[in-house]
Amino acid sequence: MEILVAKNAGFCFGVKRAINMAQDCAKEATGNIYTLGPIIHNPQVVKELEESGISKVDKVEEINNGTIIVRSHGVTSDEMKLIQEKGLEIIDATCPFVKKAHEYVELLTREGYSVIVVGEKEHPEVKGILSYGRKDIIAAASVEDLKDMPRRKKIGIVAQTTQSIENLQAVVAHCLKKASELKIFNTICNATSVRQQESIELAKQVDCMIVVGGRNSANTNRLTEICRKIQPKTYHIEVPEELNQIQFNGAKNVGITAGASTPNWIIEKVIEALKDRG
Repeated sequence: MEILVAKNAGFCFGVKRAINMAQDCAKEATGNIYTLGPIIHNPQVVKELEESGISKVDKVEEINNGTIIVRSHGVTSDEMKLIQEKGLEIIDATCPFVKKAHEYVELLTREGYSVIVVGEKEHPEVKGILSYGRKDIIAAASVEDLKDMPRRKKIGIVAQTTQSIENLQAVVAHCLKKASELKIFNTICNATSVRQQESIELAKQVDCMIVVGGRNSANTNRLTEICRKIQPKTYHIEVPEELNQIQFNGAKNVGITAGASTPNWIIEKVIEALKDRG
């Protein structure tokens, strides 16, 4: 069985940066160290960091002292204010591309645009982006979420950094009919676009596709959706042991891709496990 691996599978710049900052903090900081939510959406990496002394909490109120590492997805503006008010030491590992989305929402809001964020409303990154706009800011996972939106004079659009360009384009096309003026900032991370395009090309070549990454990872789930449209035999796994649940049925070649929060050591173990299967 031939194994083909996407060139850019695994950690993106923002995730590498966040993990490096967390590891440096674990070595240098004194006192308790926390992350507000998982620093990245990969349970195995979060467990490793916990073993090095970094604890995950769900609310700022749970922390009274020590150091807080702001996750790669960022936090809401209210959460950041509370962190500062508590006088906690802050290590801001928010991905620079996510921060750019925050800045664009603030800019569009100041300029009087009704802002739409193309993304999943309950995702922590989107919650953070929404917090930098007015109360009337909208999160839209798809055009369907905007079907009842009234016409607006000025609409501004940004996107969750892991969205597909096709979904952003669909929302933009819909909003062209809903506004006299439209201003768009393409905040989709280039690493996301590259991974998606590579995965599309790989899925066309193989009999079976394996997508490796956390089940709570939006970009990994999106890679799975994209690949499955091309190759129905697409499977999303977190760890190599899950390969035992897959029937390859004589597949001559298998493609492997991975989300931007998947560490190389997990990808390598998946490759080894596939080789062992022959």
